Amino acid sequence: MSQRKRLSNTQISSQSKRQSGGSVAQEENDDTTFTQPSTSQVQRGMQKLTPAQVDQKTAEVVQYFLVKDQKKIPVRRADLVKHVVKEYRTIYPEIMKRASRTFDQVFGLKMIEIDAKNHMYILINKLEPGDGASPIKSPTNPKMGLLFVILSVIFMKGGVVRENLIWNTLNKLRVDPGEKHEEFGDVKKVVTDEFVRQRYLEYVRIPHTEPVEHEFRWGQRADVEVSKTKILEFMGQLHEQDPQSWSQQYREAHSVSGSTQPGSSR
Repeated sequence: MSQRKRLSNTQISSQSKRQSGGSVAQEENDDTTFTQPSTSQVQRGMQKLTPAQVDQKTAEVVQYFLVKDQKKIPVRRADLVKHVVKEYRTIYPEIMKRASRTFDQVFGLKMIEIDAKNHMYILINKLEPGDGASPIKSPTNPKMGLLFVILSVIFMKGGVVRENLIWNTLNKLRVDPGEKHEEFGDVKKVVTDEFVRQRYLEYVRIPHTEPVEHEFRWGQRADVEVSKTKILEFMGQLHEQDPQSWSQQYREAHSVSGSTQPGSSR
């Protein structure tokens, strides 16, 4: 009897794990099960709702984006549909169109998709000059200044740098990644966790290294938000050199793809 009971408990436990694993998998697959509604589906969905209901849901989406944007966290379509749009998913394209118009007309922001594969969106300041200039081109707070320095080093070194070069650069600026900084707190965590989550940086393990080493690249947000021409101007002032003396970087910064296309620094 006790053996049967133990067996039963084991079966229940494994079943529970399978169910738990299933729910995790379901959560990961949320976006793959969401199909963008067709124009006719949207039209039928709109007929079932009042203008006030659509306006309310649009306002909720706008609020969700603004809260995420405070911490510069990209919005994933799967999360948006699951947590905000919910039962209004049949009119998702219409809600997004109205939200985009609200950001444009009310907040002076532009909603763009930075990751077409995983459907991730960010807000950028559309009131900046049209050359792709960045909200952080003249850093207004120390953390953005730290990020600007790191992005500058990566760009000037060809788009990819080993992490020890970044830490050495910061050490020269009297910012020690191993110590708590009065402005940034845990510097290494800010750089390898916060900036990575915000998609300003990519922090990638280098294969077959022992001890383990990582390298930094520009992230998807940096590609669309940060002006490479501004970085060159900054470096020119810093070193008292003509920006054109860095010929490769100058060409990249002034090419159309170099200043406006995601992934250009790869």
